Amino acid sequence: MSKKKYAVIGIGQFGRAIATSLANKGAEVMAIDQDEDIIDSIADEVSVAVAMDATDKKALLSQNINEFDAVVIAIGQDFEQRLLCTTILMELNIPRIITRSMGPNQQKILEKIGAIEILCPEDEVGIIVAERLLNPNILSYLQLPDEFKIAEIISPKNIVNRSLKDIDLRNRYKINLITIKKEISLLRNNVQITEQHIIGVPSYDTIIKENDTLIVFGRNKDIEKFIEINQ
Repeated sequence: MSKKKYAVIGIGQFGRAIATSLANKGAEVMAIDQDEDIIDSIADEVSVAVAMDATDKKALLSQNINEFDAVVIAIGQDFEQRLLCTTILMELNIPRIITRSMGPNQQKILEKIGAIEILCPEDEVGIIVAERLLNPNILSYLQLPDEFKIAEIISPKNIVNRSLKDIDLRNRYKINLITIKKEISLLRNNVQITEQHIIGVPSYDTIIKENDTLIVFGRNKDIEKFIEINQ
């Protein structure tokens, strides 16, 4: 099975994080930026790093951009460049184009030209930070349609040292437990360390400990109510 090929255009902090994360997971990644120093700094972390103008259609084709599975346009402040790059890639029939927006006005314009996948990282981070301030027990979450989410929750104190059977998440709180991350002490190179490990599918006899992380699925309001009642 051949590796998936991804291109990331615009190697600022946001683009670099995407490019290196994809590469670390085994994907073939091409990083594109106009700044040669930036390209030099990431060259050893991705498959290919190219200093070029991503609004130059011929330059993009010279890198066989049309053979990539997806392209992420992570260009920062220059919206005109980002818009032009998006338009060119759409003309080249790239299977999947993910483009960055920095505000609702930019998003509306991108939607008008037919962009399907639009990222608003600043908005998304802002929402996550607000969620964590309001609910410190929620470490991370994936928001789903219809007011559902998958969330990682630090075990609330009122369920610590109780079994899953006793807690009865599904019937009492209308949320489903997917799995649990538990802290495990290990001796490595004669040094005692603590790591979190997923235990797989928990049984009803599983006891919740203080530093456990519960991975749950349910409606937003039900997850929040569960935390509020038990913290």
